[in-house]
Amino acid sequence: MNIVHTNTNKIDTIMKTRIGLISEVSKLLIDNRSVFVREVVGLVFLTEGIQKYLFPELLGPGRFVKIGFSDPAFWAYFTGIFEIICGSLILLGLFTRLASIPPFIIMVVAFVTTKWPLLIEKGIWPFMHEYRTDFAMTILLIYLFIYGGGKWSLDSIVFNHSGPS
Repeated sequence: MNIVHTNTNKIDTIMKTRIGLISEVSKLLIDNRSVFVREVVGLVFLTEGIQKYLFPELLGPGRFVKIGFSDPAFWAYFTGIFEIICGSLILLGLFTRLASIPPFIIMVVAFVTTKWPLLIEKGIWPFMHEYRTDFAMTILLIYLFIYGGGKWSLDSIVFNHSGPS
């Protein structure tokens, strides 16, 4: 009978430990939800900005010529540097709310110059297909502007925020 009682205590301890661990991990994920959004948004903008310099004909001034920008080299590299700087800041969670504004403006300009004409010329389904990533990035930028970088961010450390930031 003593062996049964001992085994029951071990099972109870293991179950409490597992439930406690799951609970703690869940708290971390809930409290730090912005870290995942930051990493996705930051990496997308950082890499897109770098590519404007690496592949100028395809993604830099060459693309801006096709879109119809006057002075495409200026606008491509201007956009690229903002994507690199803001993407890096968002990745680190430093000045997250402020850093989310220029990429949001870039997304609005991209919508007006490339996606709206597509909607008018080809209809809703081609538009929906082409706009899916831009739409997701725009919504995630709005999220970061509203909620900030979260607890796992330099904003939280530097500005000593105790709540969502």
